[in-house]
Parts: sequence; structure tokens; C-alpha cells
Amino acid sequence: MANELAGKVAIVTGGSRGLGRGMVELFLEEGARVVIADVLEEEGQALAQDLGGDVRFKQTDVSKREAVEALVDYAVSEFGGLHAIVNNAGLSDNAFGSLLDADFDAFERVMAVNVKGVMLGTQIAARHMAQHGGGSVINVSSISGIQAGFGFFNYRASKAAVVNFTQCAAIELGVNLVRVNCICPGNIPTPMGTFAAADEDGLQKRIQEAVNDVRMGWQPLKRQGSPRDIAEAALFLSSDRSRQVSGQILSVDGGATAGMAKSLIGEIMEARAAVEAAG
Repeated sequence: MANELAGKVAIVTGGSRGLGRGMVELFLEEGARVVIADVLEEEGQALAQDLGGDVRFKQTDVSKREAVEALVDYAVSEFGGLHAIVNNAGLSDNAFGSLLDADFDAFERVMAVNVKGVMLGTQIAARHMAQHGGGSVINVSSISGIQAGFGFFNYRASKAAVVNFTQCAAIELGVNLVRVNCICPGNIPTPMGTFAAADEDGLQKRIQEAVNDVRMGWQPLKRQGSPRDIAEAALFLSSDRSRQVSGQILSVDGGATAGMAKSLIGEIMEARAAVEAAG
């Protein structure tokens, strides 16, 4: 592919690292002009400087309406329009305990960023797009938003809300030619999913490798995903190739949500054989 996004302007929230950075880099390769939005000013400014003249950085707390309004205004004033926004900024509560012991202390902050931030980004970007021929909104959820599991209750609830909101927004905004879709990443090594806050003596890398080995056991496709894989999905959804696609939830997860990655029949037959062998 080449110049899939030529002439387009995009915003990527949470764009200074991880999945967001992968999207920023690929969008640039494909000809877009991009605004990186993030609370991490030092990292965001440095990335924008490294990537050249078609990138800007705007420090943004996506949970604040006035900040998101300023972000959209900034993109339009710097580059003359807005054709796509990826509402990628998010955080996790890292609550590993049981439901009976959970205190939900992080609920308000997780919901403010992961849900309200997506809702504000969708609404405010769509207001501009609706007046200028349409556009594409891409919300980033997680396989945790479509598949139940243990722990991370605030995070799981927030990501499930993103899925539902995406489809509601797609229904309402279709009349304005604004497409709204959702990406649900699976096992992708990023700082947020590493479960180690600091890289002391290579600790973060070692933990990441151990965690990824466990996660690979859940995944039918035995290939390690990367931020580039998520960026490729975002590229499709922001390009004209997906002009008839809206309200869709796209899992990029190596098949993890398709079903169990191990055979229960195999375990059942082993149990049966053990009983038969014992007489």
C-alpha cells in the first residue's frame, strides 16, 4: 500500500507510545498529517519532532470536554481539516484481586478516560466531520470488552461500554456520513500490558516475555502480535477502502476470542483412559 491516507488529517489520542504510536507512524507512512494527543507532553513532543513536519503534538486530557474541543480545533487550524480520529487513549486499573475484595477506587478515573474520553472524542470530531462531508471515528476497546473473565473489573466494564457506544454512535451518525467502528486488540506487548511499572535492570522486558508466553497459550494463531498489527486495522478503517463499513467491532487477537485454544475433548479422553486403565 502507498498513500492510502493522502490528503487526510487524523488525530490519534494516546499517540505518544504503544498502540497509538504505531498508528501515528503508519498513518504518516500512508500520507496523512497527524496530530498526536496525549497527557505525556515530553514523550509526545519528542515523537512529533522525530517524525517531521506532518506531525503535531497537543497535550490533551481526553476526559475534559474543553481539552478535546481544543484538540479538534487545533487539528483543523494546523492542517485545514479532520478526516479521522482514533480514540485510543486509555488506562487500566491493574486490579488483580477477586470481585469480593475489589474496592473500585479507580472506577471514576478509568471510566473518565476510557469511556467519557471516547464519547467526547467521537462527538466533538463528528461535529466537524458532519459539516464537511463525513469522516471516520475509530474507537479502541479490548478483547476484554467482548469476552468475560477474571479481574480488571473497572477496565473490563469500560471497554465493554466502548463497544456498545461505538455501535450506538454508528447508528446515529450514519446520516452524516460519519463512520464509527471499534478495534479490540488482543495480546499485544505494550507498556500498559506488561504489569511492570519501571524497567529496572531489564525487569520490565523479562516480565513482558513471561506474560506473553502465558498469553500465547490462549491464542490459536501462534504468532506474536505487535502495535503494527493494530495500526494496520486502524489504517483500513480510516481509509476509503472501508467507506461502507460502520458499526463494526474488529478483534485483532490471533483468534483468541474465537474459542478455547486447547482441546477439552483431549482432556476428557485422557480422563476416560485413566479410569479405564485403573479398571
